[in-house]
Amino acid sequence: MTTALAVERQGPLGLVTLNRPERHNAFDDALIVELTEALRALEADDTVRMVVLAGAGPSFCAGADLNWMRRMSGFSKDENERDAMQLGALMRTLSHLRKPTIARVHGAAYGGGVGLVACCDIAIASHAATFALSEVKLGLVPAVIAPYVVAAIGQRAARRYFLSGERFEAAEAWRLGLLHDIAPDDNEMDVRLNDLVEAMLLCGPVAQREAKELVRAVAGRPVTSELIQDTAERIARIRSSPEGREGVSSFLEKRRPSWVPPPEPDPPEAQDRS
Repeated sequence: MTTALAVERQGPLGLVTLNRPERHNAFDDALIVELTEALRALEADDTVRMVVLAGAGPSFCAGADLNWMRRMSGFSKDENERDAMQLGALMRTLSHLRKPTIARVHGAAYGGGVGLVACCDIAIASHAATFALSEVKLGLVPAVIAPYVVAAIGQRAARRYFLSGERFEAAEAWRLGLLHDIAPDDNEMDVRLNDLVEAMLLCGPVAQREAKELVRAVAGRPVTSELIQDTAERIARIRSSPEGREGVSSFLEKRRPSWVPPPEPDPPEAQDRS
């Protein structure tokens, strides 16, 4: 636990919470480095199967901290580039994490906060969440997050929201593809999040990692003989892997695969009632 970031391991789940509620979880250079290091540590922890990214207080993440932006305005071009590269390292780390990532979005997700959402594999938000790519209102552009946001919402939508800086609601974020699910309130969002986590824990961890790499490998590429060969090699490697063999065997034998923990026994009072 730190003042700017809270990292908690809940069994196979790594929960990372931006913890600057008084600043609406806006990030500065220190938080960027800290979040990058936390994600890499969770990636290296074999007991963690997936990572949930959330925000404390009223907002998910309001983008860049104003005090940090004020300091950056006095930087030279080279200093600004080095600073931006740290943000680039964070976004790439989150996007390429070898484990499933889920964004739990409530309140405001602005600027770089939208980038964090776009970098996660799955994003769930409450209906009251709002979004904005407001950099142009400050005479700036959402440059570092652009590859991930454009991949999520497409070029056409990016042209509108990159150029207008206008705020849009959760329903629009869902329509554009930035979100996968919208819940009526925070409580229902947590219910759906827990259901999703439970469903994903039934899946093979190696297969999930390979599936993430597969999406990146085929996205935007024409279906050529080279791509077909690549996909054939991928499935052949997975089929012959220990996890692939175990998954098929468990299915045919009608049993749980080895990566799924056994169900917890009912509490004594429930057994008595039965």
